[in-house]
Amino acid sequence: MIMKVKAVGSFFKKYTMVLALVAVAIFFSVTTQGKILFPQNINNLISQNGYVFVLAAGMLCCILTGGNIDLSVGSVVCFTGAIGAVMMQAGANMWVAVAVMLVTGLAIGAFQGFWIAWIHVPPFIATLAGMYTFRGLSNVILQGYAVDISNEGFKQVFGGGANCYVPDFLGNGGAFNKTCLIAFIAVAVIYVLLTLRKLAVQKKMGILNSMTVEILRTVVLCAVIVWIGYKLAAYKGIPTVLLWIAAVLLVYNYVTNRTAVGRHLYAVGGNEKATRLSGVNTRLVYFIAYANMGLLAALAGILTVARATSAQPTYGQGYEMDAIASCFIGGASAYGGTGKISGVIIGATLMGLINQGMSIMGIEANYQRVVKGIVLLLAVMFDVLSKREKR
Repeated sequence: MIMKVKAVGSFFKKYTMVLALVAVAIFFSVTTQGKILFPQNINNLISQNGYVFVLAAGMLCCILTGGNIDLSVGSVVCFTGAIGAVMMQAGANMWVAVAVMLVTGLAIGAFQGFWIAWIHVPPFIATLAGMYTFRGLSNVILQGYAVDISNEGFKQVFGGGANCYVPDFLGNGGAFNKTCLIAFIAVAVIYVLLTLRKLAVQKKMGILNSMTVEILRTVVLCAVIVWIGYKLAAYKGIPTVLLWIAAVLLVYNYVTNRTAVGRHLYAVGGNEKATRLSGVNTRLVYFIAYANMGLLAALAGILTVARATSAQPTYGQGYEMDAIASCFIGGASAYGGTGKISGVIIGATLMGLINQGMSIMGIEANYQRVVKGIVLLLAVMFDVLSKREKR
């Protein structure tokens, strides 16, 4: 009996935010009379929060190093977006503009990483300085005005305009996008095959805890994947921004789980001194984390101006807070050394769901901030209490 209670307690601890996400989805589906689950709203949830997923993946790397954050990402989003918009308005090739934006973001991240890693300026201070600096430079570049983006290729590739969707290669021009649904079914099948392979390896090594739980989790997740594919197929299909989100999350899931860089990020956050004594260049780890954050901020800037089809001096405000909140809500530890990309997905989705649900209900923006603040506080409180129990 005691073992069963412990198992149930362990289950709820492990899947707390997943259960919270399900509860929030049910709540808003009831309070909005199912409007939040309309195909167009599912599409909007992905498109409007594309920058959150991208930024949160980079922010997780910073948080893993010891609970550190980057406050400058919103300003870097605005700055890089402004550079690209001005270049394209002047007639520059879209790919040249994209390359310049990405290099600029990487350079900014490397610059801030240098001060943090080698001069030992606290990340909070170094990135706070960057937040003010690049917000000001964004206004200088844009001269205080909005700059429209008329390049249709740029908007379609990076998720802006009316045609930023993967074409239906299997359909006949109907309203339902067959290519979209088949693509999501293929993703679900691939996930099943990978899970079966993992279970076979674990069983062979004698470390398989509960096959029933794993199979149940896989079935539920695959059902959700196919359901999302069906909803998107009913409204234009796969938005191109989803391809960028998927690419970023897959790459960073691999980096954090399968590479030396990923292991070093976790190690520095777990015990920096011991990691340094073991021969790891901890300064380089910090540098890579913040240079990478600058690169992803530039990509988020590209997605932001493409969706808005313009660049404005106010873009990116509060983006850093959305990314930080998504990481902590998704299970990243405020002390560093703990966190996963899968948690980032849950956290970002939960934040987007709360935003959209309250918007559909007509709740004022200020109250939306209150709710997000409470959710963030509860998530961090859960992390702190869990750490206290282990001690």
